[in-house]
Amino acid sequence: MGSNGRSQLHSTRIDMPAETRLEVIGSLNQTLASTLDLKTQVKQAHWNVKGMDFYQLHELFDELASELEEYIDMVAERITALGGVAFGTARVAASQSQLPEYPFDILEGKEHVVALADRYAAYGKSLRAEIDATDDMGDADTADLYTEISRAIDKRLWFLEAHLQAPLELTVANGTARKAAAKSKASEPQVSEVKSASKAKKTKAK
Repeated sequence: MGSNGRSQLHSTRIDMPAETRLEVIGSLNQTLASTLDLKTQVKQAHWNVKGMDFYQLHELFDELASELEEYIDMVAERITALGGVAFGTARVAASQSQLPEYPFDILEGKEHVVALADRYAAYGKSLRAEIDATDDMGDADTADLYTEISRAIDKRLWFLEAHLQAPLELTVANGTARKAAAKSKASEPQVSEVKSASKAKKTKAK
């Protein structure tokens, strides 16, 4: 770590032990790598999505990427505020990210939404773990930062998952309607039965 500057710590008047700051900075740099990676994966989807929902998903993915850029700055600036060095290059992100690689063989909007939802869920899980970890380290401010980002990521995951979920009430209503129609049809006398009954009545009348 010393050879590439990862253990470098600048002096600061923040009343937090150097050992604690180093530990928190390590967590933040891990998050920085994953956030950078997630942003580039969202841009990959933004550039390559195809299909009937192209425009709305193209715009949504660009909006998600812009938000992640803000979180990148927030995390990096917290690192430097604690006296650390923020490692935010593409090479570091690629080597340190906790996220799986984005699939390059997908085109349809739904496939991209599924891929991003999976990655947002994994990223959100890592943020929640860091909320507890940094709070246990005694850095409530960094824990609060993680909480802020986590809340926003959960909301965006909701947006993505909403594209994949059929309305529950409509599904139930349609199912009920189909069952009622089937029951009604089953209870209706068949045409042949009606004709036979009518013929029998005429014969009896004669």
